[in-house]
Amino acid sequence: MQLTLDVSFSDGNRYQVKTNLYTIVALERKFKIRASDLEHGIAMEHLAFLAYEASKQNEIVVPVAFDDFIKKLAAVDVVEANDANPTPAAQ
Repeated sequence: MQLTLDVSFSDGNRYQVKTNLYTIVALERKFKIRASDLEHGIAMEHLAFLAYEASKQNEIVVPVAFDDFIKKLAAVDVVEANDANPTPAAQ
């Protein structure tokens, strides 16, 4: 699973980041959930965490504390979602 996230801050700054396997595993470890559970809905905290971890992975400077990152956010939106292992179309 790979997500493209649009990350907007209250100061008007904005960028897009893509998650990777590391960010998804970090989410699973921190929140004790499975990535497959996200198909039933995703909490804003989970989206913020994915944006935070993906930002770090893409060498975007973020605050050390996750809560300080959240305080600066205005919105996190999923722009695109790709399944890492899509199944072939039925014929």
